[in-house]
Amino acid sequence: MTTAGLQPLFDAHRAFVLGAQVLHADETPVRMLDPGAGKTTKAYVWAYARGEHDAIPGVVYDFCIGRGAKYPMAFLQGWAGTITCDDYKGYDAVFRGVGEQCRIEAGCLAHARRKFDELAKAHASPVAMQAIERIAWLYRVEQEAREMTAADRLALRQQRAQPLWDELHVWMRLERTRVADGGGIAAAVDYSLKRWVALGRFLHDGEVSIDNNHIERLMRPWAMGRKAWLFAGSELAGQRAAMVMSLVQSAKLNGHDPWAYLKDVLERLQAHPNNRIEELLPHRWGTAG
Repeated sequence: MTTAGLQPLFDAHRAFVLGAQVLHADETPVRMLDPGAGKTTKAYVWAYARGEHDAIPGVVYDFCIGRGAKYPMAFLQGWAGTITCDDYKGYDAVFRGVGEQCRIEAGCLAHARRKFDELAKAHASPVAMQAIERIAWLYRVEQEAREMTAADRLALRQQRAQPLWDELHVWMRLERTRVADGGGIAAAVDYSLKRWVALGRFLHDGEVSIDNNHIERLMRPWAMGRKAWLFAGSELAGQRAAMVMSLVQSAKLNGHDPWAYLKDVLERLQAHPNNRIEELLPHRWGTAG
């Protein structure tokens, strides 16, 4: 059986991932062969994962020929919940026009921290190092909260992290008045202040992560792939690769040998009834008879 026969399983897996109320989203470029031009062109893999704190993990990849807002809009059609993402403008449309309570944006504090980290490594600003230290206090609370239930995690955040967050906000606004416009530290502070509400979303929902590192880790196989297979042979080939990668990486997230999982489901799919396709999903594999 070829990977083309995975479509029903992939569709069921996509529905499972989008069944979560908290998602992570990210996108990364890949090369795709453009035979008519005799060269490669840029395509994108979009990734959507169930929340980092979700008891049952899963990730789904969507191979697209562009990076426009229409791609996440189409993929997330009918979905409502909270999405952790960076501030790429392509996500703006995801949160517009569907009602404030339907889709909620959560920011990535690691993304904001990197802007200060770059300045600190270059010894460009003592303010940058102070920002990193203050952000580190928040991450220490997160480390303690990692294995907690969502309710206990939220309670700890509100008790310990919220005061630190409020102090950071006051400090950033004060420091912004002391630095000149146009400099690196001004840009770093402005980024955080502009994204403040989204960056602080984790303080209001115990299921939401402090950053988007979870999905960034799940993008690494594609980064390695760019060096190994260099490019996708066609849009269809890219879509099939995304389908296989979705199932393989989700199997890995659930503690399975990914290749043993893929081999098994490829052998079983032809004879497996469609009305029981969920039994072969990565998070259920091995639990059904």
